[in-house]
Amino acid sequence: MDLSGKTVFITGASRGIGEAAAQEFANHNANVALFARDEAALKRIALAIGKNALPLTGDVANYDDVRTAIEFTAATFGSLDILINNAAALKPIAHQAKADPKAWAQLIDVNIKGAFYANHSALPIMVKKGGGTIVTVSSGAAKSAIEGWSAYCTSKAGAAMLTTCTDHEYRAQGIRAMGLSPGTVATRMQKDIKESGINPVSKLEWSDHIPAEWPARALVWMCTEDADSLIGQEIQLKDPTVLKALGLP
Repeated sequence: MDLSGKTVFITGASRGIGEAAAQEFANHNANVALFARDEAALKRIALAIGKNALPLTGDVANYDDVRTAIEFTAATFGSLDILINNAAALKPIAHQAKADPKAWAQLIDVNIKGAFYANHSALPIMVKKGGGTIVTVSSGAAKSAIEGWSAYCTSKAGAAMLTTCTDHEYRAQGIRAMGLSPGTVATRMQKDIKESGINPVSKLEWSDHIPAEWPARALVWMCTEDADSLIGQEIQLKDPTVLKALGLP
């Protein structure tokens, strides 16, 4: 999976799946633009990766921040080949009548609007150069209602539909749009879920979750020809065929 000469832009790259994905793409020789709000974390990750990493501080819920960062990435590396819509919020975790309306709306801004802002900014660049790959990190919550997660489930269902729309509108112009549902991953989000104690997911132990390196490896694989048969789909990491292709147990 040699990605030499390719440039990837990753949202939510300061921790979790985003951080692991940045390192994995760099391991396969891609230029990596890391986008998130935590400037210190981005600089730390970029320093570890080396000269092919570009840390860019901004808020995915702010269109101007996203557009400026994506355009700067394309100008710096000479191309934009891959977009990973990874940034996501989980809170508020609460029954709807008790959820903070402002926090509920902010989650929608991050999880749905953020993905749209990135798509809107990246698509013209990709189409002009003849194509590209857009992968949005999805969730089983896109299809299954979970107690206390009305905002998260709604947002992930919306983001999944955005992926379908992207495929419908842009496949003929060379855009490979897909979603990745990784399952439960050992990230800070799982700590927040555990603390909430609201639903069965909060009862899982840390050892029940997969490492962030697994979905990171899947994201790189999805950007290669080997995943062409899955374009337009929501890919389940737990699918035995996918696991076998990735060399994972």
